Amino acid sequence: MNADEALKSLKKGNTRFTQNNLTHPNQTEARRREVVSGQEPFAIVLTCSDSRTPPEIIFDRGIGDLFIVRTAGNVTDDVAVGSMEIAVEEFGVQLIMVLGHENCGAIKFAISESDFKGHIGSVMDKIKPVIEEAKKQPGNLQDNVAKENVKLVVEKLRNSQPILTKFISEGKLKIIGGYYRLENGEVEIITE
Repeated sequence: MNADEALKSLKKGNTRFTQNNLTHPNQTEARRREVVSGQEPFAIVLTCSDSRTPPEIIFDRGIGDLFIVRTAGNVTDDVAVGSMEIAVEEFGVQLIMVLGHENCGAIKFAISESDFKGHIGSVMDKIKPVIEEAKKQPGNLQDNVAKENVKLVVEKLRNSQPILTKFISEGKLKIIGGYYRLENGEVEIITE
C-alpha cells in the first residue's frame, strides 16, 4: 500500500470511529494465525503513550495493520527512530503519521516549567523548543504546543539520515502530522 492509500485507509477508519460505526477489521483468530509468519503493516503511527490514544482503535484497524511507536508527548529518540526505520526498510511501510493529541499530559508538564526528577526531564527537553513559538499563536497554549511539537517531530523525521531521507528522496516514504481530539475522536491532518 502506498502512502496515499495508507492515509486514505487511516482516514476512513477514523471516520468509522467518530461515527461509532466500527468494523474491527483483522481482529479474528484467523488473522492472528495469518500474521504468525510475518507482518506487513501499512502505516507507522508515532503517538503519545497516553492511554486515551490507542491508534488501532482510533483508526479502526486490527492485528498486523499498524506499526506503533509510543512515547510520552510523541517525542523521538534514536530508539524510536530506529524502530520506525525497521518498519520502513524491512516491511516496506510508506507512511509515517506523527500523532499528537488534545490535553496531552507531557505537553502540560513541559509548559509548567517544573523541575522534573528522573528521566522525565529528557522528555520535557524534546518538547520545550516549541513552547516560545506556540506562545505567539492565538488560541489554547497547550493545543498550540502539542501541534508545534508534532510539526517539529515530523521535520526531524524527514531529515533523519540515512534511512528515512533515502526513502523520502526515492518517493517511497511520506511523513505527516496529525492531531487527535479527545472529545470527538477526530484526527485532523496538520502537516502533509
